[in-house]
Order: sequence, then C-alpha cells, then structure tokens
Amino acid sequence: MSAIEQLVNAIGDPMIRELASRGQVRTFPKNAVIINEGDRGDTLFVILSGRVKVYVSDDDGREMILDMHGAGDYVGEMSLDGRPRSASVMTLDPTTCSVLARDELREAIGRNPDIAMAIIEKLIERARIATDNVKNLALMDVYGRVARLLLSLAREENGKLVVPDRMTQQDIADRVGASRDMISRIFKDLTVGGYVTVENRQITINRKPPARW
Repeated sequence: MSAIEQLVNAIGDPMIRELASRGQVRTFPKNAVIINEGDRGDTLFVILSGRVKVYVSDDDGREMILDMHGAGDYVGEMSLDGRPRSASVMTLDPTTCSVLARDELREAIGRNPDIAMAIIEKLIERARIATDNVKNLALMDVYGRVARLLLSLAREENGKLVVPDRMTQQDIADRVGASRDMISRIFKDLTVGGYVTVENRQITINRKPPARW
C-alpha cells in the first residue's frame, strides 16, 4: 500500500474517504495559498495531511480567520455553485490534498447519493458555526471572544486542558477580530491571574476563565 493510499484509508468518514479516493493528489508547501477569495474555481480539496486556515482579508491586508481544518476534512465546497470563492485558504503546514473538479464530484454523488447528504450536513454545521461567530463578534467584547476561543479549542491531555495548536498572539487576534496589542494585554491578565500558562506558544488552561473580565 502506497503512502497516499494509507492517508486516504486513514480518513474516518467513509463519504470523505470515497471523495479522496477519486481526486488528483497534490502537495503544497507551508504558507501556500491554494484558494483565493474572489477567484472562480470548481475544485474541492480533501485534506490528506497537514493543516489549512480559511480566512477573508481587506485591501490593507488585514485578515480575519474563519476556521482551520486538518486531515480528513475538506475546503472549497462553496465554489461548486459556480460563483466566486467566498474566502481564501492557506496552508499552515506542508499539506497534501486530493483535488476534485465539479464534474468528478457530481459523478461521485451519482454513484453514491449519500455523499450529497454528507456535504449538506457539513454545510449546515459550518453555517451554524458562522452564525455563532457573527453573534459573538456583535455581542461579546474582545476578552469574551478570546476566552470562548480558548475553551472551544482546548483538549484534555494528561489531565490538563491544552490548546493543541501552538498559536501566536497574532493568530488569536486574527481569529477573534482584534489587534495583537489587545490580545497581549488580555493574555498578560490571564497569566497573572493564573488562568493560563503559555510555554513555547503552547497554551494550557489551568482553570476556566471568567465569562467577563
């Protein structure tokens, strides 16, 4: 079994695994933009290894990160209606994808209609996340958004809550729509208060941050 076949077979979701098996495998270096906001495209990227970020930006280069995805997930499905891309996608690590054109996806759905339902369910999930993010941007202050983000990302490891990805303060600022200086001040308060520990960009949540500061 080849290394690519092993990556495809490692995908837990059988529908995504079937899609991955039909695409053309491409490898991208770190920090490669594989989808540009506003471009027209008809390809779906199933991630076999690595990580990507989905983001929007303005003319001044300011970014807002919408989400991050890793192996076993996919990006680019919003372009399958033929309209321009709604966001950009950049690799965070060297990344290998299985790339499917619209016709290949249609053929896959024709052979297995359950794939269409799986894509619809994923779209609904992402729409719910987007709605929640808009609500938080509108109704929560920056501290509240930071606390919510950390708690949503944290995973239990050896009895501790740890944010798996080693995020910079700029990464966090881009996720919550704030300046890096503001994030720096918030983390200083959280660290002094004993709520979090940061070592080599690894964030550990020692105790649940208060809902409001």
